[in-house]
Amino acid sequence: MASGANITRADHTDAFIGNRIDDIAIYLTVIHYVALPNIGNRGLAGAPLTGANFMAYDGSNPRVDITETTADRIQGPQRRILPRLGSPAGTRRFTDNRDGTVTDSNTGLIWLKNAGCFDPANWADALAKVNALATGGCGLSDGSTAGQWRLPNTNELESMVDVSASNPALTPGNPFTGVSLSIYWSSTSYFGGQAGSPSAWAIQFSDGRYINDSVSNSKQTAFNQVWAVRDSGVGSPTLQATGAFVAFADGDDGSVQSGVPPTFPRWLDKGDGTIIDTVTGLIWLKQADCIHQTWANAMTAVHALSAGQCGLIDGSAAGAWRMPNRKEMLSLSDRAQNNHADFFNRTYLNLDYTVFQAAIFSNFIAYQYYWTSSVLAANLTSAWTVFSCDFGVYNIPRESVGYTLAVRSPR
Repeated sequence: MASGANITRADHTDAFIGNRIDDIAIYLTVIHYVALPNIGNRGLAGAPLTGANFMAYDGSNPRVDITETTADRIQGPQRRILPRLGSPAGTRRFTDNRDGTVTDSNTGLIWLKNAGCFDPANWADALAKVNALATGGCGLSDGSTAGQWRLPNTNELESMVDVSASNPALTPGNPFTGVSLSIYWSSTSYFGGQAGSPSAWAIQFSDGRYINDSVSNSKQTAFNQVWAVRDSGVGSPTLQATGAFVAFADGDDGSVQSGVPPTFPRWLDKGDGTIIDTVTGLIWLKQADCIHQTWANAMTAVHALSAGQCGLIDGSAAGAWRMPNRKEMLSLSDRAQNNHADFFNRTYLNLDYTVFQAAIFSNFIAYQYYWTSSVLAANLTSAWTVFSCDFGVYNIPRESVGYTLAVRSPR
């Protein structure tokens, strides 16, 4: 990462020619430098870049700490309940500011206390209503002005989901009012490339499932609940940016791009059967198709995973690996991608056929569900999964067979 240089996202469809599908855009993080004029007649390309601060991210200095925003209940064959990291009782996690706002200590975000202030609206109207929100509206006396509030992006809305709760899937004891059990809009469009998308991501707060059926998340015809959020103005963001960068409407995710932007390169192949995500510091099993079992059997297999299995030569011992919880699995998402499985599996070549980016995972299976350790609070016979292509969160019975991508924390 460089401070003083412009870090952006770009569509590289026409820049890469090897091992790609011609009609699928490739979105990657790039660093763009504004060219400086030549210096005199010395033949120099330009003066040194001033104000740039380059930081090498190797996973030991992650930009996001997933544990800070993890509210999870894990039940497995180990017969143990892991601590609910970062999920204190609602009265401790959430602070009622007594001015119509609530501060979330996990993320630093400030939320509108009345989550039912706005009538259900289509996506465009939801954006417009929230962008116009100011003190005096919705019980606000915080001095906020129009333009300070926004519709939350997918990661921000997800941060409010407590998977150990249901009806609503919100940490008990919270001070919010008017919380609906229905579907809430996010400001993040479903993939549509530069041309736009007729759908946007939404989350149902009765249980926390993602909505992507082209009906209930249709921007024009679906009328969903509307919640408002804004930054505290203090400190740096703690949530990842979604990766969306194309703006389709004022105040949407692509125009705001709230959160910690991705590093480049983000993924480091350790050459021992593991890859490390430099954004979160999490270490992932590279072989993404090795564990394909029911939820309980997959939990057992992951707990027993060690060097010598699944392509691992990292020296890890049984007990070092775990099934990722919902938020850990979602941390892999990039909402600028059309198909995550294709993105993870593909090797991108430069015009001279040198490798620009090697495949991130080996055999990340398309059109399949990947288990998380997070169970469905409303029905403990089901668990949350992430669909490998759209990276939406959906629950399936724990007796179903799914894939598991094992994860561990750095030593």
